[in-house]
Amino acid sequence: MIRVGFLYSRLRVEEKLLLKEFEARPEIEVVRINDGKQYFDISKLPADVDVVLERSISNSRGLYVSRIFESHGIPVLNPSAVAEKCGDKYITSQILEQKNIPTPRVLMAFDLDAALSATDAMGYPCVLKPVVGSWGRLLARVESHEMAEAVIEHKASLGVSHKVFYVQEYINKPGRDIRAFVIGEEPIAAIYRSSENWITNTARGGVATNCPLTPELDEICRQTARAMGGGLLAIDLFEAKEGFTVNEVNHTMEFRNSIETTGVDIPARMVDFVIKEARK
Repeated sequence: MIRVGFLYSRLRVEEKLLLKEFEARPEIEVVRINDGKQYFDISKLPADVDVVLERSISNSRGLYVSRIFESHGIPVLNPSAVAEKCGDKYITSQILEQKNIPTPRVLMAFDLDAALSATDAMGYPCVLKPVVGSWGRLLARVESHEMAEAVIEHKASLGVSHKVFYVQEYINKPGRDIRAFVIGEEPIAAIYRSSENWITNTARGGVATNCPLTPELDEICRQTARAMGGGLLAIDLFEAKEGFTVNEVNHTMEFRNSIETTGVDIPARMVDFVIKEARK
């Protein structure tokens, strides 16, 4: 019997699908661990499990609880080292740059005047993002110097974390982007996310359709997964004039709109991977 710790914040559609898949496997016993409903004594193993699947909505909660389990010798999927790389957009971008994987240009600034100079240097339009966050929240496509002034001033008023200014090159994508799903280092499926809005996340109304895993897409996804440390990943890419370019990598991927769209049983493939890792 394999005891799987299921770390979560709330049970969204994805978590329910994963739990259903786990519970259909006779060799699995699931131990549910809610990251907000209990405290954790760092000197003790929080639960007697063989492996943990981290599905926290909060990046910081997921990291801390993962590290507690790891400090007691329990493997976590994804490992905290992978989650840290994916959860901070600066770290993701820096790794992609170091590995020569195509990715939009990024300028960093830590002061209002420096941030405004960075947007001017990048050119307009450009994109301002929080370094930590998901679902396309608090993204701004900045069209002019005057707009940049207003957005930067607003961001600075939101708190210390928003005074880290991540300025990204705007990629003129064809009304869509691509999300590819990777298990280990193997791409298993991909979708186009299409929208009339420049933000194409399905959480923001983007429409999912199947995207073929071409050799070029497969290769850049494998390179990216290796660079990030592998695991259960969703890679977001743009179709640029020069070819694919990697925008972000997600370590607690959503997939509710991608199972029927791609014909791939994504939660089953994820559970297979968890079992495989637990048996190592």
